[in-house]
Amino acid sequence: MADIIQLLPDHVANQIAAGEVVQRPASVVKELLENAIDAQASLVKLIVKDAGKTLIQVIDDGKGMSTTDARLSFERHATSKIKSAEDLFRLNTKGFRGEALASIAAIAHVELKTKQEQTELGTQIEIEGSVVKSQDVIVTPKGTSIAVKHLFFNIPARRNFLKSNTVELRHIIDEFHRVALAHPDITFVMFHNGSESFNLPKSNYRQRVVNIFGNKTNEKLVPVEEETEVLKISGFVAKPEFARKTKTEQFFFVNNRFIKSAYLNHAINAAFDGLLKEGSYPSYFLNLSVDPKTIDINIHPTKTEIKFDDEHTLYAILRSSVKHSLGQFNIAPVLDFEHDQNLDTPYSYREKTISNPTVEVDRTFNPFQEEKTNVKARGISTTYKRDTAEWESLYVGLESKSTKSHHDFSEIEVESEPETGLLFSDDNSNKVSQTTYQLHNKYIISTIKSGMLIIDQHRAHQRILYEGLLKYTTIKEAVSQQLLFPLVLEFSCSEMKLLGQLKEDLEHTGFVFSAFKASAIEITGVPANVPESEVSIILEQLINDVEQEVPDSNFSATDLLAKSLSKSLAVKTGQSLTIMEQEHLVNSLFACKEPSVSPTNKVTFITMSVDDFDKKFM
Repeated sequence: MADIIQLLPDHVANQIAAGEVVQRPASVVKELLENAIDAQASLVKLIVKDAGKTLIQVIDDGKGMSTTDARLSFERHATSKIKSAEDLFRLNTKGFRGEALASIAAIAHVELKTKQEQTELGTQIEIEGSVVKSQDVIVTPKGTSIAVKHLFFNIPARRNFLKSNTVELRHIIDEFHRVALAHPDITFVMFHNGSESFNLPKSNYRQRVVNIFGNKTNEKLVPVEEETEVLKISGFVAKPEFARKTKTEQFFFVNNRFIKSAYLNHAINAAFDGLLKEGSYPSYFLNLSVDPKTIDINIHPTKTEIKFDDEHTLYAILRSSVKHSLGQFNIAPVLDFEHDQNLDTPYSYREKTISNPTVEVDRTFNPFQEEKTNVKARGISTTYKRDTAEWESLYVGLESKSTKSHHDFSEIEVESEPETGLLFSDDNSNKVSQTTYQLHNKYIISTIKSGMLIIDQHRAHQRILYEGLLKYTTIKEAVSQQLLFPLVLEFSCSEMKLLGQLKEDLEHTGFVFSAFKASAIEITGVPANVPESEVSIILEQLINDVEQEVPDSNFSATDLLAKSLSKSLAVKTGQSLTIMEQEHLVNSLFACKEPSVSPTNKVTFITMSVDDFDKKFM
């Protein structure tokens, strides 16, 4: 029998490895940025075109590579970071497995330019699908420039699985944020389609967070500092009142490497226990420093998951540290029955001197004497003039009436209430019978000819609002209510770009923007059914929906906007409705084109026939 096991060719093995290392353009960005940091760069530039599908270029001013190293860096498992297996547990660098460049070169066109400081000339290498096309000597500045073009050009199936440019760019920005937050001592610049998206100068950690997420972030941050023999913690958590509806601002860094850990995230949530509303998530930017020997980084292809030797100790220290910071800065409530907050001195009066109040009273004052009277109280002088004619007029005519010897009862007038007609008749025969009932403030029950109709009020209202918003956006005749005072909301740079893309559609739904600045928007009008207090929550939810998955290639931004707004504005489970509101919701639902499903294709109502009830009693 012939042998059937054979060794894979190198280009096939590289493509298989690329499937683990390079999942989307953001994976390439992550690997190239980490290589630039390992090269001890002080300035890193990221240039992206078409969300990384056309070009991803990283330029750094690091130490560069020699000609031999430049050529060898594209071989599989070629690395300068480790020499033995034991080195895996003493890692202080980003990359160490030597798979990144080889995997990227297997599925893209790669152009490398590099030069060391002590050499006069640099090296340029061009590779297409693991095949070296050219290697030349060039003049180039110190450092390294790697351009990755036409990603997945030889694997069209993988390219077809990529999402829209909006979604892919969101993932790239996420990776850029993670690397930039971990290294505030390095200047990072990002360009997308020729325009500058981020310019993050060298700064301290707090300023780096503010530069990325907007100036308003500065007032949200509460510092967390703790140092023990096992763990050193530094960074910030956000105040509970600034909790978000999404998990977009949650960052853990272990030894300057971004990680995801549900276990440590639970420790943060435990520290915020009792301070957050249901469905809200705390924001945090925490750096954890541990002994490299106590962690294993090499357990996941993307290196975003880490195995700790003693997770329980880290959990306890992290939870207590965050809780201590919240209490130290008077964020967490204090249980003190003997303390009266009403007796606390306001901050604005703490430095002022205490003075006794003075009140002067004129004891010779006579209200029945017509004269001018001065009253002084706390240095304010007021003059009153009493007019006796007002009270003397009350007794005019009493003397003449009392001299009468008899009473003429024919002149007595009795006050009576004016007759008023009833708005609704008391006749029971004219009452309209109640046709709808609300069950547990969640379902609306209505009778039909064949039995009973049970409607989910939240999903039903979503469908009603969804079709209405689509109509308004299409015909561009939405009703808007003007605000008495303009509403100013601040967002990060990336969030402002997303809002800029949706601005026109938002205006068609009823939003009126008076200003669209670099980090804030000013709203003077909102849709008729949107309360002012809910505007920021609605826009945050909309941004999150855009960032996560949609709009995909199959959906338009208008459809996404209608879905997101309908989800935010629909009546919630637990909200009590009047009989009139219940009937209006039922009638509006069955006036829709697709009343049976919500915008997310979930059932809005079910029916139960009389036969179904009969079977229950058999």
